Amino acid sequence: MTNQSCQERFILLGFSDRPRLEHILFVFVLIFYLVTLVGNILIILVSHLDPCLHTPMYCFLTNLSFLDICFTTSSIPQLLFNLGGLDKTISHMGCAIQLFMFLGLGGTECVLLAVMAYDRFTAICKPLHYSVIMHPRLCWQLMSVAWGVGLLNSLVMSPVTMKLPRCGRCKVKHFLCEMPALIKIACVDTVAVETTVFILSVIIVLVPLSLILISYSYIALAVLRIQSAAGRRKAFNTCGSHLTVVSLFYGNIIYMYMQPGNNSSQDQGKFLTLFYNLVTPMLNPVIYTLRNKDVKGALKRLVSRKQDDSHIF
Repeated sequence: MTNQSCQERFILLGFSDRPRLEHILFVFVLIFYLVTLVGNILIILVSHLDPCLHTPMYCFLTNLSFLDICFTTSSIPQLLFNLGGLDKTISHMGCAIQLFMFLGLGGTECVLLAVMAYDRFTAICKPLHYSVIMHPRLCWQLMSVAWGVGLLNSLVMSPVTMKLPRCGRCKVKHFLCEMPALIKIACVDTVAVETTVFILSVIIVLVPLSLILISYSYIALAVLRIQSAAGRRKAFNTCGSHLTVVSLFYGNIIYMYMQPGNNSSQDQGKFLTLFYNLVTPMLNPVIYTLRNKDVKGALKRLVSRKQDDSHIF
């Protein structure tokens, strides 16, 4: 292939070296993707329709669900298309859009999880001032910061990555246009780009994670001071869902991006990317539904309301 053809399309090799695995993955990815869409849409609808959930915590949760829908949709339909047929190509523009969305939405989720940790810190450590501190204007400002950081990350890194000369190398050893995979096929020295990537990774990944850990350190101290076992259990249930989501998301991100590239195999990188790009967004609504009494109560109220309406008609 010529260098000109790389300006028009890329070949996403993905799992093409394992044809049998592709058929199995197609079924599982399709099921997981549909469950992800249904679960997160359900969270958004329940949070919007039930007045009891019109609080900052569920405003952030709605944002997280919307973010997860966009995050999976940025790459999973293309993956299903590639798994289901012989054509593994993606247009240059499609690759650029996919990279832009992947970087932006991933960066946004890092910051949004830190914002949700601050919300839990305020609710548990400063309960009497919670409604004053977490007023609607501040909530919108915090969400704007999260989306703004993600957008800035995309605006900086996407053009730099896509403009790297590749000298006719169009085969991306991944199932999506991910930044490390695109950098690897460049035919020039990429030390400067990799250094920039590392610095941005530290800022976007480790800074929010540090804020989350600080918030939960204060939360842990506050919980230990609670005298009643019921009060401690309630505080733990309030934070347990968020901590589980944080562990799943950051665990994969740090394992993938905070170690030298040669330390993990390419197949391992693909499956880890698939996990945090599909499995984690699918688990988020399950975690928040199963561990959260408010959401379960809202679901029951909506179901009973539907049944009452059906009896009337």
